[in-house]
Amino acid sequence: MSTCHINAPTQYVEIDADRFAYRRWGKKGGTPLLFIQHYRGGMDHWDPLMTDGLAEGREVILFDGRGVAGSSGQPRNRFEAMADDIAALIEALGVRQVDIVGFSIGGFQAQEVALRHPKLVRKLILLGTGPRGGDPWIDPRMAEIAPKPVHDVEDFVFLFFGKSEQAKRAGRAFWDRRHQRVIDEDPLSSPEVAHAHWDAYQAYMVPVGEKPYSHLAAIKQPTLIVNGIEDIMIASINSFYLAQNIPNSQLILYPDAGHGSHFQYPERFLKHATQFLAE
Repeated sequence: MSTCHINAPTQYVEIDADRFAYRRWGKKGGTPLLFIQHYRGGMDHWDPLMTDGLAEGREVILFDGRGVAGSSGQPRNRFEAMADDIAALIEALGVRQVDIVGFSIGGFQAQEVALRHPKLVRKLILLGTGPRGGDPWIDPRMAEIAPKPVHDVEDFVFLFFGKSEQAKRAGRAFWDRRHQRVIDEDPLSSPEVAHAHWDAYQAYMVPVGEKPYSHLAAIKQPTLIVNGIEDIMIASINSFYLAQNIPNSQLILYPDAGHGSHFQYPERFLKHATQFLAE
């Protein structure tokens, strides 16, 4: 069996005395694609249809941030520090430059890598995310469900998918795909990770100055922004703010979809992402 999402071995690289867990596979020779995950999420929270589909044309790299899931250390509570860790990881892996997929708070980290370490980033794909100082609206029920130590399928469908029965079926199908890996699984992230990520989110959403999105003009990399039309985790309006202020960006909103629109429409997203990365 060739290496793929469900059997790629977990490897480790040491950075500042902590071990960072990562998995790496796919077609070599081009620019690798680095995936940065959502709140408390680890490597097993990605969709194998998405990662393996993209790995047909390039190397993909999944990793756990400092203190997250299979990585050691004290979890960071600022996205800027997480971005510096990611830059150190890229360099430790011997990679000159990457494309980045950042989902949710992973999108915040992706922006910070592009701003703080621009030479390391060729292109950005930002999923279900927003800018620093964006609209902080969240669904009140989301605030009750998201902090739960363990989510079941119905929790996940509510948080990440649209409201129609078709959207919910797509959510359950994703849940099944996500659990296809049964060897060398990531451990769950600790409560300390949840607290650190929440502190980082709250700090990042504080508006700065009269033009809170002006810093986005410094992101020169081609950027694809994807979200659902009704994101209850990071309000969809934030995707517009990104698209309006990142100079070389384009925005796609998927219908009847929420925070995990790329999981709800995996084949469609795969086509859009592949075209964008190849342009």
